[in-house]
Amino acid sequence: MDRGTVIGLTATMGLLAWIMLAGSSEAMSVFWRLPSLALVIGGAILVTMAAVPLVRFRAFGSMLRKAFREQGPNPAECIAVLIALAELARREGLLSLERSVAGLKDGFLRRAMQMAIDGQDANMIESVLQTELESTDLRHVGGRDILRSMGNSAPVFGMIGTLIGLVIMLGRMDDPSTIGPGMAVALLTTLYGLLFANVVCLPLARKLGHRSSDELLCKTIMLKGVLAIQRGDHPRMVEQKLRAYLPDGGEDYEFIRTAPEPSVPSAGQDESVVAEEPRNTDKTSATRKPSWMEAA
Repeated sequence: MDRGTVIGLTATMGLLAWIMLAGSSEAMSVFWRLPSLALVIGGAILVTMAAVPLVRFRAFGSMLRKAFREQGPNPAECIAVLIALAELARREGLLSLERSVAGLKDGFLRRAMQMAIDGQDANMIESVLQTELESTDLRHVGGRDILRSMGNSAPVFGMIGTLIGLVIMLGRMDDPSTIGPGMAVALLTTLYGLLFANVVCLPLARKLGHRSSDELLCKTIMLKGVLAIQRGDHPRMVEQKLRAYLPDGGEDYEFIRTAPEPSVPSAGQDESVVAEEPRNTDKTSATRKPSWMEAA
């Protein structure tokens, strides 16, 4: 569970509830109107469903869960694993990676390495995986667009609800005592629309955008690293190329390039591919065993 998403949403809701309770002793009854809430949320969802392909809308749930999950692979971990693979390929040859690659949980890296081990042309590998990256990006954009569409529609339905409430209120002008409560109910729908858009939909859309950028960066690093390993580049060269993707050239990270006995398993071992523990503990560790790389 991503604590940032949960804490941010919960704290915002708590702040709003505190302000409402401080302003009125009957806040729960004053600010609660189920028909208004149903109009805003239901209307935003239904209009968005009409605007996007149904197949994409059905897949929205799995995309939304990414906003609440702990962040998966980070670029430093990707580079650490690729350096370890480059070390093993340099010592024992590219074919020696086959058993180690089979233990990788990340499907993109596993497929990329398997294509390299199978002797596929580098241009073919890059073309296939680049197409997969573009497809992933389109899928992520689709998920964000759904949230943005809901965020744009919610205030509109809030205004529609307010207008409906005003029409009903004006139709009862013969009883002046109903004007105040009627106006409050009418404005409440606008409040719901603004809250649903700016507290839920738009922040989650931005969070998914960050998740997408991180995932695409890691996969790009994997692609470039696999191509370098296939070419037989020296592990130091692999590291230098991939460090360029990290902030400030990865100066805050220590990657183990050479070691007496790297913890990357050889072809006869069962352990998953991991990088060795860093020697310099003062720098950010990027070589611990990433859980996302372990075999399922």
